[in-house]
Amino acid sequence: MKKEIISKIIGRLKQEESFPDWWKSEEVAIPFFDNYKLTITFMDFEPEHDKTFIDEADQALTNFLKLNANDRNLISELAYKNCMDFLDAVEYDEADEPLRQIKNKNEIWNFIQPTEIYVTRRPYKDQDIYVFIACECDWEQEHGLQLVFRQGKKLTRISDQDGHLTEADAYDKPDEEDELLSRF
Repeated sequence: MKKEIISKIIGRLKQEESFPDWWKSEEVAIPFFDNYKLTITFMDFEPEHDKTFIDEADQALTNFLKLNANDRNLISELAYKNCMDFLDAVEYDEADEPLRQIKNKNEIWNFIQPTEIYVTRRPYKDQDIYVFIACECDWEQEHGLQLVFRQGKKLTRISDQDGHLTEADAYDKPDEEDELLSRF
């Protein structure tokens, strides 16, 4: 029998069979993506070992669900830079031409498709709660794109989906040397 947990923000989450420390919600309208509906998964959460996780996750989700398209457009430059850095690093492909023709950086969102949201605790250093959105994107079909928000408030990482919540973790450097994280 599947277990359930209750979030005051997104309701009932059901335990995943394949990953018992993952808890998945029903689809939720996400204002950041013009109310596009996505499931939210609490990851790496064992209720018996982390008594404050749900409350902290709910606070992070409260923060994140306040973000809207205007907030999304504030980070368009970073998403566009991720795209252009990737395109500059790979061989020219005619299929990428629409990306190269972007005039307004906010247009980059037309090439990004969010797939799921995860909420997890960073396992070391600050051990804070992070909300990350897994996305597919037209320029990086293999690894996609992830947007990571510390406490659901502020973008602290944009990268391919590599399993790391911060640049500091990905490159084993101090948090203060992580450009976005250090601005938090």
